[in-house]
Amino acid sequence: QVQVVESGGGLVQPGGSLRLSCAASGIISSIGAMGWYRQAPGKQRELVAVIARDGTTTTADSVKGRFTISRDSAKNTVYLQMNSLKAEDTAVYYCNVKHRYILGAEYWGQGTQVTVSS
Repeated sequence: QVQVVESGGGLVQPGGSLRLSCAASGIISSIGAMGWYRQAPGKQRELVAVIARDGTTTTADSVKGRFTISRDSAKNTVYLQMNSLKAEDTAVYYCNVKHRYILGAEYWGQGTQVTVSS
């Protein structure tokens, strides 16, 4: 089992920045790709960014150039640096950890609220 805990959400003004953190614990050897998804009210959960064990990243077009995902493998932690935030970035952000060996197996954090408003 892998436990996933997010932190770093909050209220920020448009144009501001936030950094989200997600720490994974448990069976560390099972950790594969790590990433962030978000879900706004009335919308489906969508991919924001994901980073593989080798550091390869995939970022949604809607946040490309503003958000950066990074990973500290020694700490089993993934970060999402969010700059130039917009009102449409308001959502609950969820950390996702893929199982390294079991296809389809994944773990989710409890979610952290990000609100962009003046």
